[in-house]
Amino acid sequence: MALYAIGDLHLSYGVKPRGGSGSRPGPTGGIWKNREAVFRQNCLSLLTDDDTLVLAGDISFGKNAEECAPDFAWLACLPGKKILLRGNHDRFWDAKKTPALNAKYGDELFFLQNNFAAYGDWALVGTKGYCFEGPFYLDRRGRLVGWDEEEERRAGELVKRELERLGTSFEAAKSAGYRKFILFLHYPPTSLIEKTSGFCKMAEEYGASQVIYAHSHGEHNFHTSIEGMKNGVFYRLVSGDCLRWRPEKILE
Repeated sequence: MALYAIGDLHLSYGVKPRGGSGSRPGPTGGIWKNREAVFRQNCLSLLTDDDTLVLAGDISFGKNAEECAPDFAWLACLPGKKILLRGNHDRFWDAKKTPALNAKYGDELFFLQNNFAAYGDWALVGTKGYCFEGPFYLDRRGRLVGWDEEEERRAGELVKRELERLGTSFEAAKSAGYRKFILFLHYPPTSLIEKTSGFCKMAEEYGASQVIYAHSHGEHNFHTSIEGMKNGVFYRLVSGDCLRWRPEKILE
């Protein structure tokens, strides 16, 4: 039995092609080309039915249950238990819909929001998260000299909401008797201008051993948030293009 994670599949099997282009939404070039096939083959070679795979957000471009259904069916056919975390592109899902999604897909997929998932004696907790992504202002040498303070204020409001949801997840697991936690986010735990954040502090407060996050694409963004061990918590990025569509093992 092992726990794996990866983010940002951006599936769109149920979404009609845009205009007359004949292509579905989502990135397609470079490392993104044929990602579904590469990811599926990696899952078949790595995972067994006893394993658990956490999909750390940006799962489907489908806007509703009908458009998402083919993506969910495709995921359900992969080995192991699948746990889904909400990402910024997952428009089919808001917090109020989580119970209904779990009632509908509970035998195949588990939706992680305002709740927790059990993995042995570990509790897997998580939320979409958020962090300030700019605009940032650079000088001619590429050094950071400022940022949009109004957008930073707005980001702070979204972070506050996500921290409340994450607290609900932690408390649900704690009330069920769990004392070992792994925290999953879609967004990185810190922005380019932060050394720490409320997500880091909450991970430390509850004693989470790891913080797993996605969302960051392209090599220039792979190292813009916390990585490795900090204050007793291990941080790692699992965005699909960073992992080259090979799920990362989180726990045995």
